[in-house]
Order: sequence, then C-alpha cells, then structure tokens
Amino acid sequence: MKVSIIGSGYVGSVTAACFAELGHEVICIDIDEERVRQLNDGYPPVWEEGLEDLMNKHVGKRLIATSDYDYAVQNSDISFICVGTPSSENGEIDLSIVAAASKSLGESIASKNAYHTVVVKSTVVPGTTEGVVRSILEDYSGHKAGDTLGLAMNPEFLREGRAVHDFLNPDKIVVGSLDRRSDSLVSGLYRDIDCEVTSVNIRTAEMIKYVNNAFLATKISFANEVGNICKRLGIDTYQVMDAVGRDFRINPAFLNSGAGFGGSCFPKDVRALIGSAKDLDYYPSLLESVIEVNELQPLQMVEILEDKLPEIKNKRIAVLGLAFKNDTDDIRESRSIPVIRKLLEKGADIHAYDPLASDNMNKIFPEITYASSAQEALEGAQACLLMTEWDEFRKLNTEFDSMDRKLLIDGRYLLNPEELDDVEYEGLCW
Repeated sequence: MKVSIIGSGYVGSVTAACFAELGHEVICIDIDEERVRQLNDGYPPVWEEGLEDLMNKHVGKRLIATSDYDYAVQNSDISFICVGTPSSENGEIDLSIVAAASKSLGESIASKNAYHTVVVKSTVVPGTTEGVVRSILEDYSGHKAGDTLGLAMNPEFLREGRAVHDFLNPDKIVVGSLDRRSDSLVSGLYRDIDCEVTSVNIRTAEMIKYVNNAFLATKISFANEVGNICKRLGIDTYQVMDAVGRDFRINPAFLNSGAGFGGSCFPKDVRALIGSAKDLDYYPSLLESVIEVNELQPLQMVEILEDKLPEIKNKRIAVLGLAFKNDTDDIRESRSIPVIRKLLEKGADIHAYDPLASDNMNKIFPEITYASSAQEALEGAQACLLMTEWDEFRKLNTEFDSMDRKLLIDGRYLLNPEELDDVEYEGLCW
C-alpha cells in the first residue's frame, strides 16, 4: 500500500520506517528541508534502537522524504498525521500543528479524484478528529468525509527506546474509523503483524490512548505513594510490590517505586485528560493526585540529600542520568530537571552524565558541567544522585572510590547496597 506520513519526529519516523519494513511504499512529509535531507540520507531525527538500521535499509527504495504535500498525496492512498500536540500547564493541548497539517492535506487532496484516507496518529482528545481535523479537511479539499474522503484514528502505544520493537510486535492495534472503507484500509496496513485489530469509532480510539497512558501513570504514582509510606515504616516497597504484582488482576508492570514518570506522553496525556474532564464540569481528583505525586517525588531526592549533607552550597554533586528513561536521548519532563533546578537554587556545583542525553540537557542547563563518563562525574563529588535506569549504572562500584564522600542516593533502585564497597547508600523509597 502507498502511505504518506506528515511529521517526521519520534512517532512519524518510527511509523514510516516500520511501514516500509512491512512492505509498504512510504513518503515522509516535513516542512523542515534540513530534516528532509537528513531522512533521505538515512539518518532519523531521533535516537531509537533499530530505527537507523531500518532507515538505511529502506531509504531510496520504499522510503523517501519530501516537503511537497501535492507530490506525497498524489502518490499515496493513506496519509497519517503524526505531528506534535504539546500541552499547556492547565492541560489544554495545542492543535495548531495538527490544524496546519490538516489544511495542507486538504489543499492537496482537493486536486485528487481518487478516494483518499486521512488517519490521525497524533494524540488528541476525544472529538478532535471528527471536529477540528474533519472540518478543515472538508473545507479545503471539497471532499466529504465518509464519501470520497476516508477518516480514521490510529493511536500509537510505543515505548521510547523500544518503539521499533513495539510497532512490529504490538499487544494491541486500535483503529477508529468513520466508515468501513477507512477501517479496512487502515487495518490492512497491519495485515502481516500477528495481532488482532480492535475496530471502534473515532472518539473511542482517541479515548483509549488517553486512558491507557493515564492508567499506567496512575500505577506509577500509586507505587511511589506506597513507597514513600514504606520508607517511613522501614519496609522494602519492592518486596511489597513484587508480591502485590503477582495477583493476576494487578500485574507487576509499572509498580516500581522511584523518582517518577516523565517523557512526551504520560505527563501531557494525564494533564490533557484532566483538562477535558474540567471542560465537562467534572473534577478528576484521582488524576490530579497522580500529577501531584509525580511533581513532588523527585524533590524528595534533594530532601534526602539535605538531610545527609545539610550545606549543599558550593558542594560538588554528581547527577547520573538525564534522559527521562534509559535507552533514549529524550529529556522531556525528565525527573532530573526539577532536581537539577532545585540544586542550582541551593548553589550546588553540579557535574552530570548521561550516555545519550547530555547535549539535550545542555540546552536547558548550560551552566552545569557535563562529564564524558560516570567516573568523571563522580570524581571529587560529595554526593551522587542516581536518576535514570541505564544498564551501565548497574555496574558501578569502585567508581565511587573517586568521590570525596561516598554518599549515594538512588532514585531508581538500581544498586544493591550490600554489594557496594563502603558506600553510604540511601534509597528514595526503600
């Protein structure tokens, strides 16, 4: 099948490369000419395990990039909108990029006589696809949705760092469509993947995405709330959650206590669901608590540090881990950000290290020192805050010997204090 992808960021580039891997002919559309050149050279704009290999495998064969909407639409049957939907502090998502993409698509579809399907893969609140996107497409194309214009919503459930694997090995595929033809076409794109397609209406598909992420975020905040209580009772919360997770009704995933969740999805999606609920005159107290717990959680790292090291000013503090999770360079909503900000307010001399995310964090905090290794960051430090679950951090031991004071505050339950040599270890929730 011939597919065009609008937006070549995280979701767009992964979707394009994986559809090409499934045998489809894919055209990426991006208004950034430099990014178009980069994609045509086989370089993805984001780091994802296996993504560059797929790009190099298919670029120039099944995968090309262009800034020309007319060319892409005329040479494809289905167009996916995969652009960003950033949110404000009150949870409202910014649909300006979605609206602009819809307008450009509509203008290009106007000169096309054949049936064309537009699929929203961007995360949008229920009602957006049938409201904002549909009206813009119809206005600018002259085609009627459900007649000569197909309309669908196909949410993504990708984990950053595992996105390529998740796309090709999904546990669910959801297609919300306006008409049967759109449903059949979009579902057909996944015919070579061994996974049942759940077909629903468009608003339900939009809601499934938000509820999926909000529930996972709720599990994390619940685990952190329990962990904070366990910490004060002298109980290992990981032993508690290990037993609780064995209950088939609960499942052990996302029950690890720690510094909280971040990234481009969970915080934004929970806030957007909160905002939507309030627009409907409903106060979502549980979801508000999920965000509140998550905002306070990383700051407890600093509280523990101050309890152990009362005077932080001018003290060298090592921060290991800057990405919001391991195996990505994404720092959006990283729990390291509020920690670093608070340490800077208190006058700390911060030396940070991350295998992939230092350059990105440097754009936010150019005033701190970025080390080229964990060993370099630890050298001469009075304390170390462990913030991200990188595998290389699990092997740390003798590296702590270079610290002036071997004080380690573990925000991710990465290290076993019994296996460390003379390290003053303190866990966030354990």
